[in-house]
Amino acid sequence: VFVSPGWGSAEESLTDHLQRGKLACYLHFPRLEEVPLEVLRQRESKWLDMLNNWDKWMAKKHKKIRLRCQKGIPPSLRGRAWQYLSGGKVKLEQNSGKFDELDLAPGDPKWLDVIERDLHRQFPFHEMFVARGGHGQQDLFRVLKAYTLYRPEEGYCQAQAPIAAVLLMHMPAEQAFWCLVQICEKYLPGYYSEKLEAIQLDGEILFSLLHKVSPVAYKHLSKQKIDPILYMTEWFMCAFSRTLPWSSVLRVWDMFFCEGVKIIFRVGLVLLKYTLGSSEKLKSCQGQYETMERLRALNPKIMQETFLVQEIIELPVTERQIEREHLIQLKKWKETRGELQCKSPPRFHGAKAISDAEPYSRKALEPSPSIILPPGTTLSPKGRKTKLLKGNKRGGQGKSTPVNGPIPEENGTRTLLEPESSLLHQSKESLSSQESEDTYL
Repeated sequence: VFVSPGWGSAEESLTDHLQRGKLACYLHFPRLEEVPLEVLRQRESKWLDMLNNWDKWMAKKHKKIRLRCQKGIPPSLRGRAWQYLSGGKVKLEQNSGKFDELDLAPGDPKWLDVIERDLHRQFPFHEMFVARGGHGQQDLFRVLKAYTLYRPEEGYCQAQAPIAAVLLMHMPAEQAFWCLVQICEKYLPGYYSEKLEAIQLDGEILFSLLHKVSPVAYKHLSKQKIDPILYMTEWFMCAFSRTLPWSSVLRVWDMFFCEGVKIIFRVGLVLLKYTLGSSEKLKSCQGQYETMERLRALNPKIMQETFLVQEIIELPVTERQIEREHLIQLKKWKETRGELQCKSPPRFHGAKAISDAEPYSRKALEPSPSIILPPGTTLSPKGRKTKLLKGNKRGGQGKSTPVNGPIPEENGTRTLLEPESSLLHQSKESLSSQESEDTYL
């Protein structure tokens, strides 16, 4: 069981705050608001039902999934929910054994050295990554190395390391790898390619959207001639995992996996609006240097979970606006710089778009049985003694019948539901002993 770090944001940012004497801001600022236990139990029950019938929910009740992601995914189910939302779960099933194959392959020495040097920089205060050569750093190396072999034309980008680290806090290495693949290929295509053209384009899109969201901030950045790439690169490429407090990171990622890159744009716009969006705020950052310093040391209040999430939800920036602006900026790019050198695949705006493009197969979402009973035996749903089915005595001989009844997970991991309730509501996906590691705290 892995516990997320209390301080939360990128450790380098925390160090910067400490060095600047800003510790008081953290000490006097309210921590994560606790969700009442009963509410958390209810949410877990609802999420277990959704995960148990995921394809139906995605097809017919996607708006409900979106609302529940906005409220926050229960911590005990977050890892599994991210796998389902991103399509990483299906990708794994479609490529069974592929990660093991990549894991055993030697890898390209030019990438291995760079990855090795970056391992200790990822969340060094988190118990998973605190020890050099510990299990967390080992898994992080395996995931990043596997990606360089899976996409040798892209190789490794440093911004992938914190993304993979956050995933590993919530799921095993193989599942984290396929979620990373989905982020790189579906959610943020081209972000980690050598020329960084996709991130530059999105910087221009962000700046254009800022004109509508906060004209004051837009005018100030234009006047100071501060290129978007200077302040938004780490924000977007690391999906704010090195910028926001930990509780805010998780809530942003819940919505990001569901709704796509528009959530990343909205977070960036909210931060810019509340940092540079009024004449009062601009008094202390008259020059380019002061403005950049302000954007590097954001006010903790605007990053606080409850405030930030509400602002993200209410900000009227849609995928249609983003795509329209993308075409405009792409045209400008071609006029001034010529054709893109790295042609990225189309971007998918969230779980629904991915699901529609690659419908979930029933096989991919079926659990593997954890217990195989003798032929003709069945489990009573209410705990009554098992009975032999008379009609199956002859025909069932020689074949094992998998039974996916309400069996508790073998490693003892369970949600906050009461034991009796847990048996009734557990997702079939969590029943297999092979998949019990899906649920990380």
